Order: sequence, then C-alpha cells, then structure tokens
Amino acid sequence: MKVLPVKNLKTTDADIIIVGGGPAGLAAAITAAKGGAQTVLLERGDFCGSKNMFGGAIYTIPTLEVYPDFLKEAPLERGISRHTYSLLGENDGTIISYEKKPKNEFFNAYSVLRPKWDRWCAQKAEEAGAYIVPQILVEDLIKEEGKFCGIKTANEEFRGKIIILADGVNSLIAKKRGLRKEIKPKDVALSVKQTLSLSKEKIEDRFNLDENNGAVHTIVGGPMLGITGLGFIYTNKESISIGLGISLQDLNLQKTPPYEFLEKLKNHSIIKPLLKDTEIKEYSAHLIPEGGYKKIPKLYYDGLMIAGDAAMLVNNIHWEGTNLAMISGKYAALTALEAINQNDFSANSLELYNKMLEGSFILKDLHSYRNVIETIENNSETFLGYYPQKINEFMETFTETDNIPKREKYREFISKTIKERGFVQFASDGLKIAKLAGDAIL
Repeated sequence: MKVLPVKNLKTTDADIIIVGGGPAGLAAAITAAKGGAQTVLLERGDFCGSKNMFGGAIYTIPTLEVYPDFLKEAPLERGISRHTYSLLGENDGTIISYEKKPKNEFFNAYSVLRPKWDRWCAQKAEEAGAYIVPQILVEDLIKEEGKFCGIKTANEEFRGKIIILADGVNSLIAKKRGLRKEIKPKDVALSVKQTLSLSKEKIEDRFNLDENNGAVHTIVGGPMLGITGLGFIYTNKESISIGLGISLQDLNLQKTPPYEFLEKLKNHSIIKPLLKDTEIKEYSAHLIPEGGYKKIPKLYYDGLMIAGDAAMLVNNIHWEGTNLAMISGKYAALTALEAINQNDFSANSLELYNKMLEGSFILKDLHSYRNVIETIENNSETFLGYYPQKINEFMETFTETDNIPKREKYREFISKTIKERGFVQFASDGLKIAKLAGDAIL
C-alpha cells in the first residue's frame, strides 16, 4: 500500500480529503483521482478492510460503475445464483428459494470477503492516483468563515478544498459537529458474523450448488422470533459467512448478548446441518444504520458532503448497503470535481450531490420503504413472531396426511387464527401489510 504521511503533505496538495476507507470512501477516492483531483483518503484502520464487515455481497451493475474491470481482476468468492428465505419457528421452518443460472456467467451479485475486497479497491484507487493514509484517526474538522476546509488529527492539521465524510454509521465527527442528531437505539442494529471454514466440495454438495455458484440465505425467526432482527448465510469459495443483525433497542430489552443469539441460530434444526464440520476462522461485529429514509441527515454543507453509512444510506429490506455506499461516494466525488472546476465549494454548489441521489435508485428505493422499518419495529411481535410461526403451522397442516378432511383442517386453521388475533386486529394487520406494499409499488 502506498503510504504518504500527513505531515509530508503540503496544504495545497489536496483538493479532496476523504475520511473513511470503506466502500463509500474508496469509491469517492477512485472517482476523484480519475477525474484529476489531488485526493487523500484517511483510514483509521491498519488497512482498508481491516475493521469493516458485512454479510456479504457486492452487486454487479453498481460496482461496474466504479470499478469497470472488477469482474476480471477483483478477489471474488462466488457468483450468487440462489436466494433462499427461511421462516424459522422454534424447531421447524418454511423455506422458499429462487434460483436463476446467469447467461454468460454474468451474475447479479458476488459474495466477497471484506479484508480482500477493500484492499483491492484501495489498490485500484491508488493506481488512479489517490493517496491512502492508514492508521490516522481524524478527531475533528476545521471550519473557517463558515466553511469546512480541513481536518484535525491528534497532532496535525491538514487542509483541503472539499471534505467527504465516509466514516461509517458512528461518524463521531458528524456527531461532534452537530451535523446529525443522536442516533437512537431503534435506528441502528448490531450485526455479528462468523466466517466458518468448509471445503469447496462440501459447500457445493451441501448447498446443492454448481461449481463457483453461490447462495444467500435470509433468515426470519428462530432465536429472533418476535424481535427486530434477521439472520443471513453467504457461501464463499471455501468458507461460509453466517450472522445476524438485531436492533440495539431489542438487544437492550432482551438483555441477551448478540453472540448467544448467533449460537442459537447456528444450532437451529434447520441451520445446523449446513454448518456441520466447520471451524471458526473469524468473528466480527458492526453497527448498521436501520432508520431508513426518515433518518437521513442533511448531506451537504459549505465544503463538506456525507456518504455511505455515515449518511444512513442502507436499504435493510434488501440487505443493500455496499452498493448504496459506492454510488453515493461516486456522486460525492463527481460533485466535488464539478465544484473544483467552478471554484465554488459552497453548499449551493454541493447541492448537486443531493440532486444526484434524488434522481437515482438510492433515495427512490429508500423512499418506497420509508415506513417499513418503523411499522415492523412497532409490530415486531406480530410480523416477526406470530405470523412466521403461523406460516409454519399452516405448512405442517398442509403437509400432514391423516383421516381428517383437508377442508375441515383449513377451516379450523383460519378460525383459530382469527380467534387468536381477534377479527379487528386481524383486519388491521392486513391493512398494514397492504399499505406497505402500496408504498413500495405505487
């Protein structure tokens, strides 16, 4: 990695300072550097990817916008051809899968491991001309005459024309400067993940995969019945990533450490056979913004823009965060390049960033799902507890064969469900689901 100590840089050496070496920061760095701007990215970890975590997958189309050669050069694990959704009860489950073999080996998404992926992205940014400075903790911003114009570390100050904050959901700098409100526990999830080693042959046999094809499992219920949380499994070349994310609010109420939820998930009767004979290679944890559209802060100021998780740009309904981060980082860099060209670093100039986001899938999708998380949080026992169990109960009834007529069983199931919920509550549940579907479609 090309390392350029901050103290060796002159104040005129940087057009753009980027704080944070995750997907948003790296996308901003490579875009800015390719555009001819003198670009410095400051990362507090030992290297880009050393402290980052996701499930995880990157999505092909948005990734090609930033890294056009990644399909040939990047450290990819498996092309994802199957999506499986598991509704787990305490000891049973209903599994729904969708699979499509891609044409010409062009997958919609690929599983990756962040330490490898982020380092590759950093390398591409450096090749484009950006400077990556690791092991640098940015403690504050410099603001003069109402404009942000630099950063402070413990020992130094460094100035630039534009600052891009891409330092993750915690974004202590944005908080310190009052650029966003205090994040409430219900608006952030704690995700924990284990990477488990397993041979390539066993992965393909156990998950019924063709060579180099991969699968994603989204998991509702199990140890998370009735609380705001989801689980996941991703297949890699010679490992499996398994984890879950639970809102901090529910973790506080449950008073159960997240790793205990993960161990219970790993030992669920549906999940356990998939993990047989694996060994833990890595354990990681990470905070994920869950607030959605309504919790997005103001994203541009005089001399400064906010991107990625720091901007709360995560679509947790579809497990999308990396693609939103990369595209937001790209848009921030394109806006910065235009501002440099116009020699105008005011908020009025940087508003272009917000307009680009509004015209993209990012804010359009987040707006479509603007009420989903709040509705689920307020009704988690219903939508993430009661109904997943009722679906499993119905499937048990549907698959059983005995001497009772099927019609009688179905009528009894419906009658019992309405009686348990009460007709008014049952109708109310249906209206809530219909409204959420309407928000997404209409």
